[in-house]
Amino acid sequence: MITVDLDTKVKLIHGFSNKTRLQILESIKMDEKTVSEIVADIGASQSSISQHLACLKECGIIIGRQQGKYIYYALRNQNMRDLLSMFDTVLDDVGENVASCENHIDGCGV
Repeated sequence: MITVDLDTKVKLIHGFSNKTRLQILESIKMDEKTVSEIVADIGASQSSISQHLACLKECGIIIGRQQGKYIYYALRNQNMRDLLSMFDTVLDDVGENVASCENHIDGCGV
């Protein structure tokens, strides 16, 4: 079994813990897109999208491919697509509990 440092796992999960980053990931889940296409999909500012793309790329969650003057962003691999799909599967099971949770993660007594 592979042992992963817990701090590294937290950093990975943090990549998915922001609404804009998650919207970006859902936007590029099936097809690579440029910044402009992502902006059009989710309606955030280009500067915000660019900052989040940099974060996601630095963490290895996404990749960028230069073609001419454009960079096309995509999920790193099928494992990332599977992980996003797994979030949906888990939420089918516990979504009502999560939606009605009164505590934020930081406020759960930790």
